[in-house]
Amino acid sequence: MEVKIGVQHAARELVIDSDEKAEDIEKRVSDAIDKDSVLVLTDAKGRKTIIPATKLAYVEIGGGVAGTVGFRS
Repeated sequence: MEVKIGVQHAARELVIDSDEKAEDIEKRVSDAIDKDSVLVLTDAKGRKTIIPATKLAYVEIGGGVAGTVGFRS
């Protein structure tokens, strides 16, 4: 599951490839915002990303889009 996270005052978004279900990620985001705590997500390789909930600009949860290779006409 691809998760894109916008962080306030950051020029680039974070992109995390997670093995978790979309519903589980959404619950983690909601809980972090409700409790005014941190959002902790683990990627497919086991690396953790920790973001303060107060700095979240947006969270986009999706399946990811396969890119096309080569030239398009």
